[in-house]
Amino acid sequence: MTSEPSSSSGPSGSFSEEGSPAPVDAAGADDLDAVLDAVGPRLRAIRRQRGATLEQLSELTGMSVSTLSRIESGRRRPTLEVLLPLARAYRLPLDDLVGAPPTGDPRIHPRPVNRGGTVWVPLTRYTGGLKAYKQILPVPDRLPERLEQRVHEGHEWLYVLTGTLRLALGEKDFRMGPGEAAEFDTRVPHGFANAGRQPLELLVIFGEQGERMHVRARTK
Repeated sequence: MTSEPSSSSGPSGSFSEEGSPAPVDAAGADDLDAVLDAVGPRLRAIRRQRGATLEQLSELTGMSVSTLSRIESGRRRPTLEVLLPLARAYRLPLDDLVGAPPTGDPRIHPRPVNRGGTVWVPLTRYTGGLKAYKQILPVPDRLPERLEQRVHEGHEWLYVLTGTLRLALGEKDFRMGPGEAAEFDTRVPHGFANAGRQPLELLVIFGEQGERMHVRARTK
């Protein structure tokens, strides 16, 4: 719990002696403009890194393609209402989207994202390189005979924390329990599901290309 700003914070404080927000000076306004101007190009870079099109992003966020295009090109300033669905779609904290300066605090404050009953908890706040998540899969109503498989560029690591994992790699099918890990090339058709009677908890690490939009593998 943080304390309220003190009235003795001096010239560097963000509150006036009366406790109300101090006016933003010209330098502060310029810094804010620079941050906002950089959001569009950053969003475009993240989308291209993920291998996604504006049409795919539109489906995920509910925003029109033209709106997304204007934001990425800088013709529209992003608002919180716009940034929140983008953060959910990319599974990234807002700080990564707006390029907030580092605070020097190494602690991460994960914000779980729920997608179709599966919970993703980001364990890193960086946009590039390896990305780590804790993934929680609920108990399924029934386990399908054949798992849906997907393919994409990259590499993936899975580590089972609790529960039973069913992992399908091509024509092979594996069952894994707590303490077991798997590593595989994601160009191989793959899919996994909760095969137990309790929620399945995994640690998942993606290679950089593992963040790209997934393409479903053809079923025979």
